[in-house]
Amino acid sequence: MSSFVTEVLAISGKLEKEDLSSKVSKMSRKVEDTKEEVCDMINKGYADFLPSLQGSEELMVQVEEISKEIDALKNCIESEVQQNIHLAVAEYAKLKEQLEKNTCIITMLRHLKEFHMAMEGFNKALLNKSYVDAANHLEQARASVDSLKRWKTSQLPLLSALSSELTVQRENLIYHLGDEWKRLVIWRLPSSKDPAGLNSLLKVELNLRKGFNDGGAKPPPLLCCVLQALAIQGDLQHKIKLFSQVLLKNMLKPLVVYSSLSVRVSEQQGEGNFLALQCVEESQEERSTPSQVYTKLLLVLQTLHSHLLDVSIGGKPLSAILGELIWEELSQCIIHECLLYSIPTNSSQLEKYNKVIKETEEFEKALKEMHYLQGDSTDLLKYARDVNCHFASKKCKDVIVAARKLMTSKMHNTVKITPDTKLRLPKLPAPRSGMQLERGETAGHTEQVTMENPKQLSVWSLCLPACRISESVQQLMELALNTLCEAVGSSTQSALQLFFTVRNIFQLFHDVVPTYHKENLLKFPHLAAIQHNNCMYLAHHLLTLGHQFRAQLPQPLSEGVATFVDMVPGFRKLGAQCFLAQLNVQRAELLERLSTAHNFCNLDDEDNYIAASKAVRQVIHQLKQLGTVWQDVLPVGIYCKAMGNLLNTAITEIIAKIMMLEDISSEDGEHLHTLCQTIIEEGPLVFIPLTEEKKNKKYQEEVPLYVKKWSTFKELVIVLRANLQEIVDRWADGKGPLALEFSSSEVKNLIRALFQNTERRAGALTKIK
Repeated sequence: MSSFVTEVLAISGKLEKEDLSSKVSKMSRKVEDTKEEVCDMINKGYADFLPSLQGSEELMVQVEEISKEIDALKNCIESEVQQNIHLAVAEYAKLKEQLEKNTCIITMLRHLKEFHMAMEGFNKALLNKSYVDAANHLEQARASVDSLKRWKTSQLPLLSALSSELTVQRENLIYHLGDEWKRLVIWRLPSSKDPAGLNSLLKVELNLRKGFNDGGAKPPPLLCCVLQALAIQGDLQHKIKLFSQVLLKNMLKPLVVYSSLSVRVSEQQGEGNFLALQCVEESQEERSTPSQVYTKLLLVLQTLHSHLLDVSIGGKPLSAILGELIWEELSQCIIHECLLYSIPTNSSQLEKYNKVIKETEEFEKALKEMHYLQGDSTDLLKYARDVNCHFASKKCKDVIVAARKLMTSKMHNTVKITPDTKLRLPKLPAPRSGMQLERGETAGHTEQVTMENPKQLSVWSLCLPACRISESVQQLMELALNTLCEAVGSSTQSALQLFFTVRNIFQLFHDVVPTYHKENLLKFPHLAAIQHNNCMYLAHHLLTLGHQFRAQLPQPLSEGVATFVDMVPGFRKLGAQCFLAQLNVQRAELLERLSTAHNFCNLDDEDNYIAASKAVRQVIHQLKQLGTVWQDVLPVGIYCKAMGNLLNTAITEIIAKIMMLEDISSEDGEHLHTLCQTIIEEGPLVFIPLTEEKKNKKYQEEVPLYVKKWSTFKELVIVLRANLQEIVDRWADGKGPLALEFSSSEVKNLIRALFQNTERRAGALTKIK
């Protein structure tokens, strides 16, 4: 049990930690003793089989008493001791809060002191033009203000005033630095009113002055201090960016674009270094070579590196900062204004381009040494090394431009094509496969090869008939051949580009020419005939064009891809459609002229006869005019078919109008016979496809081959002047020449129209069966 003193102490709340420890220790010993006695009693009760009921009860009483003492001690600790602990913690927390407030005030006062000292140092440094020290002091003042702003409990009215003062002094420093920059880096630029061009660029000058401070044995250059101060204040990037834009626009790009422009570098005592653009009179080239451009650019960049950019800001060279700003735009300018034009136009010059690649590598190496460039791969060097690809692209572009120019040129300038005309191929290297190709092989025909079959093809097989084609189309074919020759021996990528460019040429012709010359092709028969020949000429050569080059081209072109055969039907259809459209126009004009003949009725009237005679004369005149236009242009077979088709249209219309007449008087018959006889006599004269007169009679005698209704027309002319007996005789019971051209009903209608109703006419009609 607790002693009286302990209870008094416990009640008074003055129980010490040592009393609690001693009580707990004593309680622990009593528990251990009781535990041992209980264990001993259990062993005796269950292990030694000794009755111990009385001992057990005494132990139980003892355990209960100990338990009560433990509970009392526990309650004492929970009620009194913990309460005192909470009071102590609260008191300590107040003391800590007060200490923190005092610490905060002391820290803020220290920041205010630092700000004041920094601003004093700033003003003194700025007065002495120690711009780096001034910038550092200003940054220290900024750090002090930022530290004050981070204290959440700080609500100093002075804080806004400090921020305003900091802003004002920073702008003051930036103004002084900008003023020094303008004094040390002086641009002389042309006026905005001056016209853009070479003359205005000759006014461009750049003067770089390092400048020196007054104090110190070897003071650092003032320009270097200005740059470092700008960097500290975070305004250097903006200043260098503006400088780079002026440098690119007024000095670097013009040196690339204008071949006669160069740069002059001079150094004057006390005046600094001058960079001025000047014109070189002796340069007559339209574009500078890459070597010339690299030399001029390096002179400018080396001067800038030596007198302006020879400082490091934050461990990074200033030249690297400028390089990041100008390199992308400058390299693109060099590519598009210089390297693009230095790409060879002929594959034989590609080997010489290695010199340009080496010069580009040296140029970039020099820039890397001055830290203008970072990294290994740049667009400029990549472009120079991809010369094969660019050569093919440039060649393809030039070819397409040249082809389009030929397609949009005038078509009426023609050249004569004969069966023995040969399209000479340039000398080709030996085939890559076992296929052998003669160097002198032509697109028109090849030399005969001895075969087992004794029967050989004629030398004129697969040859174009004599005709005229546009000179531009012949040049277009030569352009295609030269382009394919460039593909021979090129890389696979270049060969593919060049080959498909040739295909694009022909596809462009197929699409552009009919649209561009649409009105003229319908308006002028001469051009329609030439366009027909042009299409057939191209289709003829496209049959064998791929085969002639396939053996010399790389894979997959050599495996059968190199072909133009698929384009042949399109060109043949295009030529045929163009000429058929013109024939339809001419047919419409013939029918329109014949429509003025008043259907060839009542020709005994003078006005009707004059109108009919005029219509027939106009038809003959139109056919003769067409013959003159198409003579020596179209192939003989096409010419005869075309003229025969038009003449057949005219006589078919005349036959139809005469067959529609219900009453033909004797005078009308005579007039009709006269008009038709004119066509019979003069119609064959339009078949003059050749200039040689002796050969024309052959085609004039073959008129029935080309004019389907010619025999029918001649029979009608005979009937118009024949008597009934002659008509019956020519009918010959349906076996005569008249029966071959007309049906029985048509002959009967003619008899009824020509002859009056008599017994003889009735007898004749009965014989027409």
